Amino acid sequence: MTYNEFEKAVEVMQLCTKVTQENLKARYKELSKLYHPDMPTGDAKKFDELAHAYRLLKTYMQEYKFSFTKEEFSEQHPTILNMEDWLSGRG
Repeated sequence: MTYNEFEKAVEVMQLCTKVTQENLKARYKELSKLYHPDMPTGDAKKFDELAHAYRLLKTYMQEYKFSFTKEEFSEQHPTILNMEDWLSGRG
């Protein structure tokens, strides 16, 4: 997962605090009820984005078995960030 994918997933999940398995799951349940296509407030596109973001973050947390913040993610993956900066001409 690149930093941009991570940032997008956190944005879609509307997470702004430390990400833990508990608050990730709770937020997913809350938002999936809101955006489910069968609900009056449903939005299929947002529901799909939400499901994708949840899978990305959940998989990442299961692989590395820890909670994280945006800053911790960027510290864990400096080469991803540096490569993206280099490719975009910022590095």
